Amino acid sequence: MSETEVVVVRPAEGHHQLGCGGAAMVPVGTEAVGGTVDPALAEPTLLGKRYEDDVSGLEVLCSKAGDGALTIDGRVLAVKSAKPLPSSD
Repeated sequence: MSETEVVVVRPAEGHHQLGCGGAAMVPVGTEAVGGTVDPALAEPTLLGKRYEDDVSGLEVLCSKAGDGALTIDGRVLAVKSAKPLPSSD
């Protein structure tokens, strides 16, 4: 089980399954059932980073870091890259 917490910045269209480390994520205040992080999805989630899924349009912000990669419908979310600032030349 992972201690990761996220804030949804941009929700996905339709019904999807958000997960972390191979297990479904649950809303804050809901008791999570124990388990272990899938070794194939053990990459940690980084505090303060935004994660996105181009297929569904989902974007989340990690508010509490933990073990396990974030997924939606089994696809691993990518760390959103920063937009380059315009040149001041």
